[in-house]
Amino acid sequence: MGQMFPQGAAMIFGGSGGIGKGVAIEFAKAGTDVAICYRSKEAVAQETAQAIEALGVKATIHQTDVRDAASVEAVVAAAAAAHGRIHSVVWGAGPLVSQTALADWSQDQFRQAMEVEVFGFYHAARALIPHMREQGGGAFVHLGSAGHDWWPKLDGLSVAPKAANEALIKGIAKEEGKYEIRANSVLVGVIDAGMFHELSAQGVFDAAWVTETQKLLCLKRWGQAEDIGQAAVFFASDRARYVTGQTISVSGGFGV
Repeated sequence: MGQMFPQGAAMIFGGSGGIGKGVAIEFAKAGTDVAICYRSKEAVAQETAQAIEALGVKATIHQTDVRDAASVEAVVAAAAAAHGRIHSVVWGAGPLVSQTALADWSQDQFRQAMEVEVFGFYHAARALIPHMREQGGGAFVHLGSAGHDWWPKLDGLSVAPKAANEALIKGIAKEEGKYEIRANSVLVGVIDAGMFHELSAQGVFDAAWVTETQKLLCLKRWGQAEDIGQAAVFFASDRARYVTGQTISVSGGFGV
């Protein structure tokens, strides 16, 4: 297969989530070290690190609250010290999203979504861009929403913040390309992991929702976390070395 990454690590924000765990493991399978960032699920982060090390590469875990710029700066410094270099960052952090009509959002709900996803990503970018410039380049991969292409009913608290990050990704691509820093987005459809499981357990996603949602898909099945991971690995790797400012929807053809 050849070397897909330079020495160093991929840093996964949200690496203890259902999708984030799958993404982290795909990077390990591609032969690179992984730094896993988590907020509260330490046990899952540890379990993911063990699965990664079983694949023969190094894993570290880092607790952070992405709303706090100093916390993010500290974990980036710790990960860079542990691995020598952060060559890629995958942004997959985000709260459990209430399925609520836009007209019914509370200010607190919207503020929380923006603080975690948008300010969090901004904090990560501010911490990592100088490091990547010094190291001769790097890659940002944002896990966005397939709803960016086709607004999904009631999922706006996820789609709106991620749309802000889509703009930031294009800004990083445009402004930092001269430093060999690339930035791309994987638009995430319904994945059989993480938030989908939690909201299904709460009864938010019932049989009628499944039927109606699958009408919007070309492929009549849900995606897997590794589907997102493989797209993220491609964007971050040397296989996409001339690709920046782009999106790919990994969603079974949602809204086509």
